[in-house]
Amino acid sequence: QVQLVESGGGLVQAGGSLRLTCSASGPALSGNAMGWFRQAPGKEREFVAAISANSNTAYADPVKGRFTISRDSAKNMVYLQMNSLKPEDTAVYYCAKGKYAIPTTHYDNWGQGTQVTVSS
Repeated sequence: QVQLVESGGGLVQAGGSLRLTCSASGPALSGNAMGWFRQAPGKEREFVAAISANSNTAYADPVKGRFTISRDSAKNMVYLQMNSLKPEDTAVYYCAKGKYAIPTTHYDNWGQGTQVTVSS
């Protein structure tokens, strides 16, 4: 069973940057797509970014050009570099393991989340 742990969240001013890290223990994730999601208070969880097993990436429109997802398969880690942060980026951010090598809507392991708060 894979365990995912997110880190790197915190409080940052608008325009600032944060780098989230998802550390995975257990089986290697090199053959799986990985995704980042977020959930703001009172809102449903939403897709942020995904990376395929061969490192093709996809982004939600609100974060395109500001966020970058990457992975280090040797370390079993996935990253989310977040630049030009806005108050509307405030949310709990979750890392998730995809069931397949390419991003789909099927994710079968989730981390506990890390809080990102962007002040105006």
